[in-house]
Amino acid sequence: MHPGAARPAVAADSGKPMRRTLYLIDGHAQIYRAYYAPMGDLTSPTGEPTRATHVFCQMLLNLLRDRRPDYLVMVMDVAGPTFRHEIDPEYKATRDAPPEDFAPQFERIVSILEAMRIPILRRPGFEADDLMATLARRFKSEVDVCLISSDKDLEQLLDEHVTLYDPRKDRTLGPAELEAEKGYGPSKAIEIQTLTGDDTDNIPGIKGVGLIRAVKLIGKYGTAEAVLEHADELTPKQAANVRAFADQLPRTRELVTLRDDVEIDFTLDSASPSNFDLGAAQAIFKELGFNRLTTQLMAQAGEPSVPTDREERGTGDQDDAPEEPAGAQPAMGSADDGDYRLIDDETQFKAFLEELRAQPAFAIDTETTDLNPIRAELVGLSFSWQAGQGYYLPVRSALGQQLDRDQTLAALRPILEDPSIGKCGQNIKYDLVVLGNAGVHVAGVEFDSLLASFVLDATRRSHGLDHLARELLAYEMIPISDVIGKGKDQITIDQADPQFVAQYAAEDADITWRLRELMAPQLQETGLETLYRQTELPLVPVLAEMEANGVTVATDVLGAMSNRLADRLLALTREIHKDAEHEFNIDSPKQLANVLFDELGLRVIRKTKTGRSTDADTLSTLAFESDHPLPKRVLEYRELAKLKSTYVDALPEFVCEQTGRIHTSFNQTGAVTGRLSSSHPNLQNIPIRTETGREIRRAFVAGDADHVLVTADYSQIELRVLAHFCADPRLLEAFRNDRDIHAAVAAQVFSTPLEAVTSEQRSRAKAVNFGIIYGQGPFGLARQTGMSQSEARKFIDAYFAGYPGIRTFIDQCIETAKRDGYVETILGRRRRIPEIASRNRQTASLGERLAVNTVVQGSAADLIKIAMINIHQRIHAEGRPTRMLIQVHDELVFEVPRDAVQAEADMIRDEMVGAMQLDVPLKVDLAWGDNWLESK
Repeated sequence: MHPGAARPAVAADSGKPMRRTLYLIDGHAQIYRAYYAPMGDLTSPTGEPTRATHVFCQMLLNLLRDRRPDYLVMVMDVAGPTFRHEIDPEYKATRDAPPEDFAPQFERIVSILEAMRIPILRRPGFEADDLMATLARRFKSEVDVCLISSDKDLEQLLDEHVTLYDPRKDRTLGPAELEAEKGYGPSKAIEIQTLTGDDTDNIPGIKGVGLIRAVKLIGKYGTAEAVLEHADELTPKQAANVRAFADQLPRTRELVTLRDDVEIDFTLDSASPSNFDLGAAQAIFKELGFNRLTTQLMAQAGEPSVPTDREERGTGDQDDAPEEPAGAQPAMGSADDGDYRLIDDETQFKAFLEELRAQPAFAIDTETTDLNPIRAELVGLSFSWQAGQGYYLPVRSALGQQLDRDQTLAALRPILEDPSIGKCGQNIKYDLVVLGNAGVHVAGVEFDSLLASFVLDATRRSHGLDHLARELLAYEMIPISDVIGKGKDQITIDQADPQFVAQYAAEDADITWRLRELMAPQLQETGLETLYRQTELPLVPVLAEMEANGVTVATDVLGAMSNRLADRLLALTREIHKDAEHEFNIDSPKQLANVLFDELGLRVIRKTKTGRSTDADTLSTLAFESDHPLPKRVLEYRELAKLKSTYVDALPEFVCEQTGRIHTSFNQTGAVTGRLSSSHPNLQNIPIRTETGREIRRAFVAGDADHVLVTADYSQIELRVLAHFCADPRLLEAFRNDRDIHAAVAAQVFSTPLEAVTSEQRSRAKAVNFGIIYGQGPFGLARQTGMSQSEARKFIDAYFAGYPGIRTFIDQCIETAKRDGYVETILGRRRRIPEIASRNRQTASLGERLAVNTVVQGSAADLIKIAMINIHQRIHAEGRPTRMLIQVHDELVFEVPRDAVQAEADMIRDEMVGAMQLDVPLKVDLAWGDNWLESK
């Protein structure tokens, strides 16, 4: 039904006339919400950021389709002061400026609504909330008013004919729901807010009074003024805080009370969807690459949409089309969405196989039952070697025909294992592991579109196939939910109709092939092909094998550790409550903020859009500045709680039933510097600076008594890379003579003989040595070492005076980033640094730090990747018994037979030391033992 179509005049279930509806969109709030939606960043084909625009427009179209408002208007704030600033000049003074890419999306959304002729209401001197209050009061006797917002400030407006609607959660809030959820009704909303104030808008409330306490006080005394009158009935601390608020109370009440008498020139008829022109936004949607939204838009506008790229492509000219496998039947929708064919019987498969054998290269993709490739069961394989075409081979299906899995893989094996035939994939490492588990060891990996995207632009918002298709090909792919559903109705892909799966799966292979055709020349043109061909692609089979190897974990060790941590957390909880003089939820940032800032009176370090920050940096600063023990105890509590939940209790859940080992995923695109990351579980974030964190490594053990774990760790690799780049004579000399680099730096800075350097001097030098790579300033150094900021500043100045080559190198990195817009690692890996051109000084300073850090850390990442490739190739070329298991930045962990450990350790050292020739020698520390901790 068109959004402007008339509704039935009588409600079907009651016989009563149905009231018409007026929907008011809280414009700024909904656009901000769309901007921060939990989804990947989106851009148009021209590079324009579009996440907020896409999410908001999807919400708007869904609202028109599903809720069918009789009247719809968007209400907006106006830039500049409002009447509330006259009441309190500090109103909203603490709000952060919006992100730089917010404004263009905001303007886009406004232009789209203007094109659609959807009314937008603004009034200088007032906020959108005041306009909504005014419209609700004016029209609720005629229509039901629905406020599209989740803003608590609007709760005071709710009544029988005024509700709040949250489109993201599809939830309506009326007076009854408010009472049930929060314990108060609309008539008490202003009273509650008068007591609590609003940190986000910088509206003061009573110190130490949060929502829970305010609800209790208003429930007992009725009004904010009555709470003041009965202050002597409260605890002494509460009473003092309430009395201190007495002079502010009238101002806070006025600030939180919405005006419902704003002069607005508006009629209901002007907001009728019958006046809208949805189709006028089609050109904008096409420009932004919103292909599926365009289809939805035009369907709701009652007009045919302009064909998308997919629809125009069709099956091509049959005279020029390649001959197809005999008997192959097109998958559903292939006439519109591509020539995607389902190969599900032996006759079709034989013809397909003949064609596949003739291809010098092809794209391949697997469909499975699990995102974890070790646990995944193979459901089907898809192939493509020509844009717009693809084939899907089902080997496991609850519906329809399927090929015999073992026979199909046996027939494909000679092709897949032939290194002379190029294999192309999107995150092809996953497919290598899946097929390896099925007994097919794929060789000849020739292209990976995920890695090509990463090498071409590591800062791209997403390297996922859907995003790349949208951004680079202006193509909107079939979402997996179209095939397997979502929510409680979701099924696994082997339960779906093979015809639908064929279209989805073959499209994956087709788009991957098209991305190869697009990006392969770009790699050549940008000079990045060497990095791609000699480092990133050869690393794929290395990581695939490491994932398949896995590592054994002693769950009994973790169980005992979990019990010890539980005891310590209980003790810490009691100590923290004693420090606060009452119990509270330590895990609640808001309750913790009340304790720290309202009750203890500690300094507010930083504010965010959700309130006063209590993050780790804030707690560290408070612990440094204050003698009060509570911040330090909360830091310890959080550290132990995270260790327990994230690792100690979680790691046993990752043990694979089939292998008895943990198989993490190593990600080549996880860090823009080029460092590897790991996930499911993340083994690279296990803390090693604390004794408790290190103890977790004790649970990682060799697979049996005949093997040990060998750890090989590059010694101070980032500092050696820094020395190589900066060519500072003193730094080079220290490394070449194998001196204690931290003691050598301390001796230089403090003008002290090397043998006279104290442990404290060495510690300060070590902090600067490592901190300099990350742009650490005097404040960070002071907090880390305990020296004053003045001392820290003098120390840093002396450091650069003693090692001027480092200062020159840093300046060169920054200059390069400003000139070229990017910096390069030792192997030519590029990272764009757009932050460095920002007008915001803080953002520009961040860009400067990123420039230096990327060159140093990214080059160290390049180095260990080369070492991993060389070790892997030598293991296979020489039939060595070593298995590479884990990489943690500068460290590699291997499983080695106990009786061959010395020879294997020597090989590992040789390959790591010889991976690159720097101007300083590389040094590798090796050790082995029964578990990861002992091997360190």
